[in-house]
Amino acid sequence: MINSEIIENAVTQNGDSLLKLSHKGPVLLTFLRHFGCIFCREALHDLADRKEKILQANITLVLVHMSDINLAEQYFVEFELPGVDHISDPSCELYSSFGLAKGGPSQLLGLKNLIRGFDISMNTKSLPSLRFIGDGFQMPGIFILDKGNIVDRFIHLSAADRPNYDEMIQKVSS
Repeated sequence: MINSEIIENAVTQNGDSLLKLSHKGPVLLTFLRHFGCIFCREALHDLADRKEKILQANITLVLVHMSDINLAEQYFVEFELPGVDHISDPSCELYSSFGLAKGGPSQLLGLKNLIRGFDISMNTKSLPSLRFIGDGFQMPGIFILDKGNIVDRFIHLSAADRPNYDEMIQKVSS
């Protein structure tokens, strides 16, 4: 259970608190890795591919990142997510409040990560950036908030883990 004060104080670029948004309907709260990360880029592609499905299910997508707001908005436009609600958390306090830890060597650079990263690069022709925009050790995670409560979550054990967004969306919309 997350402290309601935390989600009340977490505010999007539009000034809406997570608590307020979660009382309007379910929120798909997605904590991203740094923008240079190939798995962050994959997550943005995955979410863009499901944008209509998310809207049809009356779910509000909120992305949490470690960049400044203007730079994040440039990335979201690039990944076909213009106007998406987002929260800038460069100090990673919100990440920590949701129990998302810093990754260790095997979580960030393990064999699984190298294989999946190579596969993503070859299949999407998208390369990771050597520029870290955020904390390169921060692990990602996804939460579904509804009426101020966490009703579902996916905590990455490895940076290369890929959540089943369709399953999470389906659970909320059924």
